Amino acid sequence: MNRRHGFIIAATHSGAGKTTITLGILAALKQRGMVVQPFKCGPDFIDPTLHQMVCGRVSRNLDLKMCGPDFVRSSFIKHGRDAEALVVEGVMGLFDGGESSSAALARTLNLPVVLVVDTRSCAESIAAVVKGFETLDQKINLAGVILNRVGSPRHRQLLVDAIKRHCRTKVLGSIHRDAAFSIPERHLGLTMGEERPLDETQIARLSGAINDMGLDDLIAACPLPRPPAVESNQPIDPAPAAQKSCRIAIAMDQAFCFYYQDNLDILSAAGAKLIPFSPLKDKRLPPDINAVYLGGGYPELYAAELAANRKLLAAIREWSRAGGPLYAECGGFMYLTDGIWDLKDNFFPMAGVFPTETRMKKRLAALGYREAAVHDSRFWGQVTCLRGHEFHYSDITAMPEDVQRVYTLQDGRREGYMINNTLAGYLHLHWGATPTAAENFITFCRHHKPVFSHSS
Repeated sequence: MNRRHGFIIAATHSGAGKTTITLGILAALKQRGMVVQPFKCGPDFIDPTLHQMVCGRVSRNLDLKMCGPDFVRSSFIKHGRDAEALVVEGVMGLFDGGESSSAALARTLNLPVVLVVDTRSCAESIAAVVKGFETLDQKINLAGVILNRVGSPRHRQLLVDAIKRHCRTKVLGSIHRDAAFSIPERHLGLTMGEERPLDETQIARLSGAINDMGLDDLIAACPLPRPPAVESNQPIDPAPAAQKSCRIAIAMDQAFCFYYQDNLDILSAAGAKLIPFSPLKDKRLPPDINAVYLGGGYPELYAAELAANRKLLAAIREWSRAGGPLYAECGGFMYLTDGIWDLKDNFFPMAGVFPTETRMKKRLAALGYREAAVHDSRFWGQVTCLRGHEFHYSDITAMPEDVQRVYTLQDGRREGYMINNTLAGYLHLHWGATPTAAENFITFCRHHKPVFSHSS
């Protein structure tokens, strides 16, 4: 038997239980003593942290739209090299998203697909659903289906009999409806893995449910195919510690936690030493730094605590005014505005680098992939187009026209606001397709360190 296995866990639609079943499979494989490498299809920041919570390995985003096929293939090979099971959680429904879909990723990596089917309010008609998924794209290897939220043994029998009668796809197992497996949610998605939304008992129950379902059949159905060919744009290894001469202070706490691990690796490879700090707790920036990096996250949930830490807000403001390189995305951008209005019309003052205010909304303000034409070469050098993703429930009041806009998005919007050497906006960039942009950023930071010290 092939000792290595790989597959994509996809679903018929969003909300079918794909993430919960993925976590159960990861936990069950690890419980068997297997080395498991998780991946996530698409730009999601949250699901990879849940994967890591369960199996103890950093989960990698595999995003064809932002990074391109060569980078995705290289990442899959490199990070799964020592693993016995390579498990990719899909995004939305199997075919949703076109070139960024789970189906496109399955074709790119030549991986079999395990399809999660939500069986609530359905019986024999489930066969039509499965039949459609197994015939829509003949290039997809549908290794089997997992029936989720099955109501009773009788319900399961009806489902299985119908699929056997009308479909060639094998039923790999079923999961009974069980609310105890629910993961807490908030406006940007599920709760982060660092917050331990599932305790050890719940994870053990998830693993047990997968084992009861029939993990052996799933493993047997998904031997790892021959690795895909890789031509260029491979993920690069971090530079030796002695060569990391650019110290970047990076915000990492409950409020700022949205980072692509590949971006951090690319910065490290370009010579950066990342120095974590907490805008919630620290009173000053780390000493002897060249730049500050504020990622996305949940500043709106911790607005009162962030506003109360006036010393750190003042240090950030002083750094920016002195011309220190500062890059911020989404939540980090919100932190740099004059303040945040919550849904109850409470106002929390922030760093005041940008003369605008952030207001939270009840509904999603923006979602989708973005390509940004770059009009200022300071940070990104000769890279003229950057790729990223936008996802936020807030918006800003009118930004003064005299504030420089560095990007033009495909829809014509001007984004990426620059004051001094501070660049910020709602766009989450991924440098997988443009690693030279990160390299130039490091070079810029080395040569624009402010003359004062923040160690005092």
